[in-house]
Amino acid sequence: MTMMPRGSQLLLPVNPVFIWVTLLLALMLNLLPVGRVPALPDVLAVVLVFWNVHQPRRVGVGAAFVFGLFMDVHDGALLGQHALAYTLLSFFAITVHRRLLWFTVGSQAVQILPLFVAAHAVALLVRLVAGATFPGWGLLAAPLFEAALWPVAHMLLLAPQRRAPDRDKNRPL
Repeated sequence: MTMMPRGSQLLLPVNPVFIWVTLLLALMLNLLPVGRVPALPDVLAVVLVFWNVHQPRRVGVGAAFVFGLFMDVHDGALLGQHALAYTLLSFFAITVHRRLLWFTVGSQAVQILPLFVAAHAVALLVRLVAGATFPGWGLLAAPLFEAALWPVAHMLLLAPQRRAPDRDKNRPL
């Protein structure tokens, strides 16, 4: 007998098309021309980590690497900078996914925060080793904003799985 985390709802299976559409929408949101704002949260990283935690067999490190390459090409960054950061982020998110799901959404956001900090630190380190300048102290706010987006991502991305499969008067679920 398997036990479900305390207070969790039985969810419907996720549609793989929905996973990839949300990842592509997050990528497009990251591609919006808003300028170079160091404190801007990386929505693609949040959605990647979310699916790594909730569906680690469908979205893995390979997907994170490919999306990282897309971001490198878009930003004109050193090829592999975002790819390395997203790959490490996904690896550690998959590593902690079983433990993480036992906590409340707020506690999950606090526990995911060090992963976002580490991903930004890796990207910054690669950028500085390549000879770029320090982007400013506003970069420290980005992981905080990403952790703050975790409850929003949790609510939006799990919404399709919370609906009743076929409601009728004979089935209370």
